[in-house]
Amino acid sequence: MPSPIQIQRIHPTTTTPTTTTTVNHHKQPLPTTTIWRVPSSICIPEDLMHHHTHVVGPNRCSSVVVQTISAPVDIVWSVVRRFDNPQAYKHFLKSCHVILGDGDVGSLRKVHVVSGLPAGSSTERLEILDDERHVMSFSVVGGDHRLNNYRSVTTLHPSQCDGCTVVVESYVVDVPAENTKEETCVFVDTIVRCNMISLKQIAENLVKK
Repeated sequence: MPSPIQIQRIHPTTTTPTTTTTVNHHKQPLPTTTIWRVPSSICIPEDLMHHHTHVVGPNRCSSVVVQTISAPVDIVWSVVRRFDNPQAYKHFLKSCHVILGDGDVGSLRKVHVVSGLPAGSSTERLEILDDERHVMSFSVVGGDHRLNNYRSVTTLHPSQCDGCTVVVESYVVDVPAENTKEETCVFVDTIVRCNMISLKQIAENLVKK
């Protein structure tokens, strides 16, 4: 049986040392920057690891969600790669329009969010679309929402179970002033987890057709 969905906070592995600077004769610590990597408990091919390595500055957070799907990589990828149609499996979105480009890297899309969420719309840029290695990444560059400077990376690779796919999605995002890092990660993880469950259902139904 495929493993259930996993959610793990990415633990820091390298941190730049805190330094000090003199301002008005008082020493003030400079903000630290941390390199976040996927935990070793999550098996990812070596050539995909760097995609899930994020530089996380102060007031930012990062996390990762993993889902195994009982469908071949090419089937799952056919759904994930559609930058112009994320609402096919992201059910918190009600519409999407590509406003710049033709779906290649650098294209911009504007998505509208369903009612009930603390957001109205989001403008997003396609950063990576690698059909050979099955990597997709986008960043949020504008809109009416709380996910400032959000960047997501999704990779697919074959599972050890025949005919199955492991989907790994990690992200980094600013922490709103009124929230903690934990609260922000719980909120984003919930959305990503729901998207993953929907993707699993759609891909596995495509296999049955």
